[in-house]
This record gives sequence, C-alpha cells and structure tokens, in this order.
Amino acid sequence: MALRHHPRAISGAVLTLLLGTGVTAFGVAPLTTLDAAPTPTRLISQEVALNHLASQVTALDEHDIELHRNDLTRGSDTADSLLQRLGVNDPEAAQFLRRDPVAQRILMGRPGKQVHVRSEAAPGGGQLVELVVRGPAADNDDSTSHFTRTTVRRGPQGLAVSSEQVALARDVRLGAGTIESSLFAAADEARLPDAVTMQMAEIFGSDIDFRRELRKGDTFSVAYETLTADGEPVTWSSGSGRVLSARFINAGRNHDAIWFQDGDHKGSYYGPDGQSKARLFLSSPLAFSRVTSGFAMRFHPIQKTWKAHLGVDYGAPTGTPVRAVGEGTVEFAGVQNGYGNVVVLRHSGERSTVYAHLSQIAVRKGERVAQGERIGAVGATGWATGPHLHFEFKMGGSQVDPMKIARASEAVLLSAAAKPRFEAVAATAMTQLASASRPAVAIARME
Repeated sequence: MALRHHPRAISGAVLTLLLGTGVTAFGVAPLTTLDAAPTPTRLISQEVALNHLASQVTALDEHDIELHRNDLTRGSDTADSLLQRLGVNDPEAAQFLRRDPVAQRILMGRPGKQVHVRSEAAPGGGQLVELVVRGPAADNDDSTSHFTRTTVRRGPQGLAVSSEQVALARDVRLGAGTIESSLFAAADEARLPDAVTMQMAEIFGSDIDFRRELRKGDTFSVAYETLTADGEPVTWSSGSGRVLSARFINAGRNHDAIWFQDGDHKGSYYGPDGQSKARLFLSSPLAFSRVTSGFAMRFHPIQKTWKAHLGVDYGAPTGTPVRAVGEGTVEFAGVQNGYGNVVVLRHSGERSTVYAHLSQIAVRKGERVAQGERIGAVGATGWATGPHLHFEFKMGGSQVDPMKIARASEAVLLSAAAKPRFEAVAATAMTQLASASRPAVAIARME
C-alpha cells in the first residue's frame, strides 16, 4: 500500500539507507600555502543500522500531501473546466460553484481573475481543499484601491464560501530605457506597461514634440505605481497606477516631472523648481496618437493638390475619445461641409479650437467644458479617407501651430506654503530616478 501511494519517496528513503551501509571517507585539510607539506588523511569506516524502517514507511503512507496550483480564469470557463485545469477531481465542488450565489460570481464578469487552489494529491486529480480567487472590486469606483477575494474552503460541515473587499497594495517600480526608433518601442524593451508610456507622453507632451524632436540615444527613467493583490500584480487590469516621477533626456536636455498633491487640492506634475508641467492648453486632443499630417505643406489626399495644412491630423480608431485641449465654451457643434461632424470651442484671448471628422458629438452649443473633458469621438465624417481627427488652433481667426501654443501657454507655480513639502518629495523622486537609470530595476513597497 505504501509503495503504491508514495513510490518516489520510499525509493529515495531506501536508497539513502542502503548508501549509509557502505564505507564513507572523509578528507580534512587545513588552509595552508601551496608549498606546505601534505597533511595525512584518516579513513573512518562505520556501519549504519536500519532502525524502525517499517514504522517510517507507515508514517509516510499516512501523511497527507496537498498540491498547490495557480491559474487565471478564462472567458470560456465552466465550473468543471476550471477545476479540471487546476487538477481537481471533485464533482461536489463543481456543483457548489454552479449553485452557490456567491461562488457563481467567480466565473462571472471579465476573465483574468487570479486563482489559487489547494487539493489532495491523487491520481487523476484530488478533492478540493481550498480555492481562492482574486478579481476586480465589486464597486467599479474602487477598482484602483480594492479587489475582491472569494474563498471556497472545505471544513467539517462541507464546503463554504466567503467574499470580501480587500485593499490593494501599492508598490513603486522603477524603469529606464533608451530610444532607438520610437518611445513605445523603447518602453516595450524596458518592459514598461503601455499605460505608463502613455502617461509619460502626456506629461512631457508640452516639452517634447515626440513626432519631430525625438532622437536616437534619448533616454528616460520613470518611477510608477504597481497594484498588487496579496502580493501578486493584478491581472484583470493594466496593473499600473500613476507615474510618480519621470525624467526624459531629449537632445541632451533634461526634462523632469514629479507628481505632487498639496493637501486636498488636485494633484499635478511639477518640475524640480516647483513650476507646474500643466499648461493652459494640452499639446494634443487625444491622450496619445499617431500624427498622420502635421502643420505644414502636404499633398491633399482628396483634392490631389499641394496646399498648406493648417492643422494637425491624428490617426486613431473610430470611437477614440476626443478631449478639449483647454477650458472653453462650445461655439459650434454640428455638421460643417468637408469637416463633417465638428466641434468648435471658444477660449479666452480670442483663441479657438476645431475638432473635425467626428463620429460622435458629446457637447451642445453654449455648453461650458473643462480642459480634458470628452467632447466627441474620432470618426471619418466629411472629406476623410479614413478614421482620424483633424485639429486646428486659431488665434484671432488665423490657424497657428498647436504645439507652439501649448508650449507658450501659461504655467502654474507652486504656492510658497507648499514649497517645503514639495522639496522633500522632489528629493526622494530624484533619488528614485537616479536608481532607475542603473541596470538593475528596483521595487520598493510604499508605506
């Protein structure tokens, strides 16, 4: 019986005991110089008695062995397929997952939930001991602060389930990279999440024109949050939180950004000198996208002639959110000749912005909108050969380069009262960025 249940363990024990009955030789020599006289060795031979072998084998046979497995839920999972993939052969547990109202939620919602199972060891799969599933918070508003931990456990009274909302832990991860072709390619090489890359592009968008000014050999370093559930990075979302600090060296010039929140005020990014990275106007109406036609001369794809392109075209899929680059009032929202669906915003100082070829319009004439607020979605209405956003910035009715306006727009300075606390945060951030630029990537738990 024992040999059948634990063949490897018993074979190993017997082999060890058999080897113990042989002759064992020891050689001991002190650490000396190479030209010292050889030290004599002594041979010791001793037989080892095989005491209580039968009782040891019996105890091994009676010892319960558990198996631990980890996996992720899939969109096609059923109770039976999930347990089978986890090495569990337990019809009672499968039925429990199908019928219990709380346990049913394990297979509901989005896939990618983290699953950990403990089961008895048996050929073909053993009985379930415990199943722990970690997934998004029950309340979507808490998705970046909490997660749901659902536990199915076997006890004296049979299977029972519990569910609780648990706070996510926030770790700080450091990363760095060098530009060879593009920002995203370098970030992928550095294994940075896309969400972090997009945040960096947003933070430095008013300092660097990533379409025209990026250079091979430019470098970046970043410190950003990662969200973990019970010590494991979350898998049901990007798993990355806010960029805490970043440095981009473009053409030999340093650009630094540090996240800072002054008490209950809205947080923002600042340079080491305390000047806000935020501007009166954003550099782009899309979070980050491919510029297909800049503010310059171009060959018009429909009119087939060379003419000045007095705006910027951003290639993006239909439905991509379009945001207001600055606070303003909706001057026009509707259809306008070759622009198709278009929104025109009026800003202060005789400035206005135009957003054309939209698939959707999310604002009405006369409505007040805030910087970054969604005003529509990318489309291909009007004279458009494919889905993209045509964007214009006007001053006194004349089109100007949006990038130049974004760079020249007013910045906010930190208050004198907040300066001491900011300087302490900035000192830590600069240390982190210096560490990030080294070959090793460090991880530190935030207290």
